[in-house]
Amino acid sequence: MTIETTGKVYKSFFEEKGGKKGIFAWIFSTDHKRIGLLYFYSIITFFVTGATLGLLMKLELIAPGETIVKAQTYNSLFTVHGVIMIFLVVIPGIPAVFGNFLLPLQIGAEDVAFPRLNLFSWWIYVAGAVLVLLSLFTGTGAPDTGWTFYAPYSFKTSTNMLPAVLGAFILGFSSILTGLNFIVTIHRMRAPGMTWFRMPLFPWTLYGTGWIQLLATPVIGITLLMVVGERLFNIGFFDPALGGDPILYQHLFWIYSHPAVYIMILPAMGVISEIIPTFARKTIFGYKAIVLSTLAIAFVGYFVWGHHMFTSGMSGTALFTFSILTFLVAIPSAIKVFNWVSTLHKGSIYPSLPFFWAISFIFVFMIGGLSGLVLGSLATDVHVHDTHFVVAHFHYIVFGGTGFAFFAAIHYWFPKIYGRMYNMTIGKIGWIIVFLGFNTLYGPMFYLGIKGMPRRYFDYLKEYTDFNVISSVGAMILITGMVIVIVNLIYAGFKGEKAVANPWGGSTLEWTVPSPPPLENFEKIPEVTTGPYTYS
Repeated sequence: MTIETTGKVYKSFFEEKGGKKGIFAWIFSTDHKRIGLLYFYSIITFFVTGATLGLLMKLELIAPGETIVKAQTYNSLFTVHGVIMIFLVVIPGIPAVFGNFLLPLQIGAEDVAFPRLNLFSWWIYVAGAVLVLLSLFTGTGAPDTGWTFYAPYSFKTSTNMLPAVLGAFILGFSSILTGLNFIVTIHRMRAPGMTWFRMPLFPWTLYGTGWIQLLATPVIGITLLMVVGERLFNIGFFDPALGGDPILYQHLFWIYSHPAVYIMILPAMGVISEIIPTFARKTIFGYKAIVLSTLAIAFVGYFVWGHHMFTSGMSGTALFTFSILTFLVAIPSAIKVFNWVSTLHKGSIYPSLPFFWAISFIFVFMIGGLSGLVLGSLATDVHVHDTHFVVAHFHYIVFGGTGFAFFAAIHYWFPKIYGRMYNMTIGKIGWIIVFLGFNTLYGPMFYLGIKGMPRRYFDYLKEYTDFNVISSVGAMILITGMVIVIVNLIYAGFKGEKAVANPWGGSTLEWTVPSPPPLENFEKIPEVTTGPYTYS
């Protein structure tokens, strides 16, 4: 991408205080870059918390019978782990952190369209998170329903459900406001000359995600309020004893929660679409095909929720329809993988740490996607539904997909954000340990699921012991790798070598400004004359 701009350097956004001091200069800042980092520090904190709970679950499952916790505690562990990881980490993760920080930079804008609303969305996120965490330490004990809050148990259980449900409801507002902000920003604030098809692919995925956030999130908000109404007033939406239908809850929940998978994965795909051409030194293969497949995933993703309910009971016509739509949504995802691999073909590949994370994403995402077809097929889903096969598939998509892309993104844009470089050797050691630990943890779960081991069970038959031991060892390896990766980044943020403005040779607009970027991004708004990903 070629631009016209001058070379004057402003103070970085870290140095500009705006009249406030200390922490107040951050939590009251309307600068999109600071808000992105506020999300980043919050999300990493919750990620470490959720990962610790996940490790405790795997330690419990290292042997049959009770090992470190009791059954009720185990139920609370997987519920809180799921709520934290889904609502506090994965859904907001890439859009809230890298979308906030990079969207204005990549489209040549000074900030997002509504800076104060952007700050407000972070405050709402914090408020919702506080309510969720309060549910752990107040009332009658941590929630034990699973992160899906399935009725009728969600309004029958005596555990502390209300703060968790209301917290998730409030978090939805943060998601809606962020999506709205991104849509308006992309429509109204692109630099002169940046037509739709000159826009980088990461903003395209944020655009598709924004529409999902805007249209799908209100459904889960209403549904969670209905659960609150059931608990407080016995209204009877989902209670069969009062004429309600618990299957209605499942429909309403998954009408949001399957599009939420694409809130998670579309921005991850955008990250990979930025990294692959940079390190292949090639223009992305099939730019328009990637754009159209992004929009297709966002659109078709609204209509496939029923595959979560194949064993719940629905008409044959509905079963066939949802199964066909599930297979159809795999096509645009496969298009992206084909285009990434084609971009690498005959490229002058420069193998560096962000590239390794991106390639790992493609590998684990393909496993997650192909195993999803097993769950989308009526005949096979009946056998593996609600088993560890589902747990493995879900984590290969959500952690192996979104999580690996998140770490690819932070390693790719870390020099731009902090103006410093991390230790490449230590980073590579951390990456390979994470990759091996991840596959050792979740790979055996496919076998356990096929053999019939149910998910969310505190105990299991002795015949499942060997693969559970392997899986639990994988969890310990994975956590070790994550510690290495995170410590390496923290150290680099304070003591790393100074980074140049464009260490990877990227061609999008964020690489044309100093590292860290100045307060208002550009001395003057750039003039865009060609498309992105133009390498000599």
